[in-house]
Amino acid sequence: MAKYVSRVMQEDDGWTAGIIRRVSARETVVTKSQGGFASEAAAQAWAEKELANFAKNLSSRRTERAAQHQKDLAEQAARDAELARRKAEQDDEQE
Repeated sequence: MAKYVSRVMQEDDGWTAGIIRRVSARETVVTKSQGGFASEAAAQAWAEKELANFAKNLSSRRTERAAQHQKDLAEQAARDAELARRKAEQDDEQE
């Protein structure tokens, strides 16, 4: 089972489709669901479309977070370099 899968279930009033996330080997969580579909095919089509959109959005969020992380690391390195330069200047003045 992949991290995210679509699942279609029949209920009394029609079909329900959902995106299921595997949390661990034994636990799963419904990430998104919608019910009331007249047919299994309609529910499956909705689930596949939503899963594709969900995966695309997840990928773009991860890319944005990675870019922000790299930016934060560069800013921290610049701050560290500035602190080291100031400390070196203070040490030179004290000598």
